[in-house]
Amino acid sequence: MTTVTGSAAAPAEASAFSERVLDLLSRMTLDEKLAQLVGFWVDQGGEAVAPMQGEMAPSPAYEEATRHGLGQLTRVYGTRPVDPLERARWLRTEQRRLKAETRLGIPALVHEECLTGLAAWQAATFPTPLAWGASFDPELVERMAALIGDSMRSLGVHQGLAPVLDVIRDPRWGRVDECIAEDPVVVGTIGTAYVRGLQSAGVHATLKHFVGYSASRAGRNHAPVSIGRRELQDVFLPPFETAVRDGGVRSVMNSYTELDGEPVAASRALLTDLLRDRWGFDGVVVSDYFAVAFLAVMHRVAADRGEAAALALEAGIDVELPTGDAYLAPLAERIEAGLAGTDAVDLAVLRVLAQKESLGLLDETFDAEPEPVDLDSPAHRAAALALAEESVVLLANDGALPLAGDARSRIAVIGPNADRSEALMGCYSFANHVLAHHPGVPLGFEIPSVLESLRTELPGAELRFAAGSAVEGDDRSGFEEAVAAARESAVAIVVAGDQAGLFGRGTVGEGNDAESLDLPGVQRELVEAVVATGTPTVLVLLTGRPYAMEWALDGPARPAAVVQAFFPGEEGGTAIARVLSGTTAPSGRLPISLPRSAGAQPYSYLHPVLGGPSEVTSVDPTPVRPFGFGLGYTTFAHEDLQVAGRVAAGGTIEATVRVRNTGDRAGTDVVQLYANDVVASVTRPVAQLLAFRRVDLEPGEEATVTFSVPTALLAFSDRRFVRIVEPGEVRLWAGPSCAEEETVATLEITGPVHEVGPEDGRSATVRVDRTDVSAAS
Repeated sequence: MTTVTGSAAAPAEASAFSERVLDLLSRMTLDEKLAQLVGFWVDQGGEAVAPMQGEMAPSPAYEEATRHGLGQLTRVYGTRPVDPLERARWLRTEQRRLKAETRLGIPALVHEECLTGLAAWQAATFPTPLAWGASFDPELVERMAALIGDSMRSLGVHQGLAPVLDVIRDPRWGRVDECIAEDPVVVGTIGTAYVRGLQSAGVHATLKHFVGYSASRAGRNHAPVSIGRRELQDVFLPPFETAVRDGGVRSVMNSYTELDGEPVAASRALLTDLLRDRWGFDGVVVSDYFAVAFLAVMHRVAADRGEAAALALEAGIDVELPTGDAYLAPLAERIEAGLAGTDAVDLAVLRVLAQKESLGLLDETFDAEPEPVDLDSPAHRAAALALAEESVVLLANDGALPLAGDARSRIAVIGPNADRSEALMGCYSFANHVLAHHPGVPLGFEIPSVLESLRTELPGAELRFAAGSAVEGDDRSGFEEAVAAARESAVAIVVAGDQAGLFGRGTVGEGNDAESLDLPGVQRELVEAVVATGTPTVLVLLTGRPYAMEWALDGPARPAAVVQAFFPGEEGGTAIARVLSGTTAPSGRLPISLPRSAGAQPYSYLHPVLGGPSEVTSVDPTPVRPFGFGLGYTTFAHEDLQVAGRVAAGGTIEATVRVRNTGDRAGTDVVQLYANDVVASVTRPVAQLLAFRRVDLEPGEEATVTFSVPTALLAFSDRRFVRIVEPGEVRLWAGPSCAEEETVATLEITGPVHEVGPEDGRSATVRVDRTDVSAAS
C-alpha cells in the first residue's frame, strides 16, 4: 500500500490566488473541499458514452451529492436529447439553488464536449478535427471555435473538452478522426488556434489527451504506450507546449494511457514538474472520464479508489470527472485514516476556485432568464461550409472532375454513404455520440446528404440512386441495381467509407479500432463492380481514418477520380457537391499519410532513413499518397527558394519562395516548407514540416511567400535528453508535399549549441506579397 501525504503549497503558489479565494478555502470543511473537486453526471444512464461507464458505481442522488456544493456539472446538454432552452432554464434554477442552499453559495462549473461543435441537440455540427488538419487553415478553425464558444456561453457552459492534440501515429486507432494530423507543427498551430477561438468567447478550452495516447500499441484504444523519451519530447509534447505557452489554455485533461508502465494519471513528472513547473501552466487539470478510478481498476497501481485518488491528486489532477468515484468518500476515508494529508486537496481547491473566479462564477447571480438562441445560425453554417470545402482532398483525377458536358446530366449516385447524413459526421458529433441511442429523435438541424446536395447543385441532372451495399457486412444483393444504374449513366459517383460510433457501434471512433485498413464490408467489391461497367467512376470517401487505397489510386482498374473527405460535417454534402461540379476547386491536403497496408503501421512521414524503404527488407512502408498531398483543378509552381546562408542556433530562418498559378483557373495552394537535418548527433527525420500557408491565386498570378522560422522548430532531444538546436547543414525545400522537393536551398546553422528555452519561438510567421496579374502581363 502506498502512503501519500501530499505536498504543501509553496508560498509562491499561495500568492498566485486572490484573497477571496484564499478566504473561501479557509472556511471550508473537508466535505466542502472535496465537493469542489468532482463533477456530477445528472443524466448518466444506461447508454454508454464513456469507456467502462457501466463498471463504475452508481451516482448518489443529485440533492445528496450537491449538499456540500459541487465542482462541475457533467454534460447537461450532451448526454441525451434535451431542448436547449428548457435545459438552460433548468440549469439556471440549479445554479440559483447551489448559491442559495449550500453554505458557501459557490456555483458549479458546467463542461461539455465540443470537438465538432457543441455536443447538444440542434447545435451546429462542424467538420471533424482531421478535416481541420486537411484544411491547413488555422484562421478558419479559430473562427469556427469562437462560434462554438458563443453557443456554449449562451447556454451557461463554461468549459469545453477540446481540442485533441494527440499526434497521429497509427490509422488503425479508432480515435484518428478526433485528431488533427500526424505532424506536431500542424497539430500545435491549428490546435492553438482552436484554443484561442474558444477562449475568446469566455469558454475555457481543455487540451487532451496529455500525453502519448495516440501511440498505443497496435492502434488499440487504452493500450499501453512504449515510445521512447526522445519521441515523447520531440513529437508528442510540442503541440501541448505551444497551446499552453502561446495559446494560454486554461485546462488540460490527462491521457488514459500508461507510458512505459507509468499511468499518466499518476505521473507527477508530467502533470506537475513539466506542465506546471517548466511550462508555467496555471490552470486546472481534469481527469479523463473515470481515469482516477482506472488507476485501481485497469492499471492496478492502486489497491483501491482511495489510494487512486491520493496518487492522482499528488500527480496533479485537480478535478475528477465525470463523477466523484474516488475523490469523495474513498479519499475522505483515506484522509480520516491518516493515510493521506490535505495539502494536495487544498491546492487543487484553490485552483478550482480561481478558475470559477476568472469565469465570473463567484459573482454570477443567475437573475437573467435564458433566452432562445440559434445554435445553427447562418454564421455557423457559413463557417461549416468554408471549412468543409477547404478540407476536401482530391487524391486522383484522370480528367473526370470537375463534372462537365454529359456527365452533368446523367449521374448514378451509388454507395452506402451517398444518402446518409450520419456518414458526414464524426464520432463526437451529437448525432453519432448520443442520438444513436435515440433512433426516433430527429437530428434537429439541416444536414443534406451527398445525394441531396447533388440534386441541389445540379438541378437539371437526372440522378439515379442505388446504395449497393451497407457500410458493414457482406450483403451483395444490391450490387446488381448499382451496376445497372452505372451502365445507364454518363458518370457514376460512388460514396463509400465509414460510420462513426463508439465502442463497437460503427467502423471508426472511440473504441472502434481496426485490424485491417481495407474499406469496411464489401465496399471495395462494390467500387470495382461499378468501375468494371466502363462508366467513368468518381469515388468519394467519407471516412474518419485513411484507408489502404492503392488499388483505387494506382491499380489497373482504378476509378477515374478519387476524393477524400474526413467527416466534413453539416455542410459536407454541399461542399462535396460543389467540388464535384467545379463550383469550388479542391484545396485540401492530406494531414496524414495515405497508408499502403495495415502491416506497415505504425508509420509517420517523420521517419529517419531506417524508417523508409530499403533493400534489406521486403516490406515497403512508403505511403500511397504522402503527407501534404492534394490535387486541384489548376497547377502551381514553387520556385526560387531563398534563405540566408548562415543562421545562428537559436536565431530565425528567413526563407522566401515564389508560388505561381500555372493553370487556367483560380485556385488555392498550400505552400509547404520542409527541412532535413543532414548530419546530427541523433537520427533525424528525412523530412519535417516547418511552416505552411494557404495562398489564393488567379490564373497566372504569382506571390512571394516569406517564412520566418525559429530555429527552435529544428530542435531535438540530444543524448542527454535536453532539447537543443545543433549547428550543421540543413536542407530546405518547398513543394506540394513532404515527398516533392520542387525548389531546394541549403542553410548552415552556426554554433554554439543552443538549449531551447521558453523564450524560443514555437511557430513560424508568414507574409504573402502578391504580384499584380495585369501588371505582370
